[in-house]
Amino acid sequence: MRSLRRKYAISAMMGRADKGIIITTGTFTTEATKEARRDGAPPIELVDGETLAQMFERLELGVRPKTVYEVDEAFFEEYR
Repeated sequence: MRSLRRKYAISAMMGRADKGIIITTGTFTTEATKEARRDGAPPIELVDGETLAQMFERLELGVRPKTVYEVDEAFFEEYR
């Protein structure tokens, strides 16, 4: 994370970036999250796997909505 932060900070100082985004399919460590939110540092948005999946769902990007029904066993009890 620190090497990514360093590379991004250099780019931001050179005027090539306003914000950084780092995406993972997993999770970020507490240290990485603190580093991304550190005062005085160029802004970095961290997108973890859960957030990424939610974004894909919201945009229906590579996924389709599916309705799932659960059987109400209590409804059928009187017919047993």
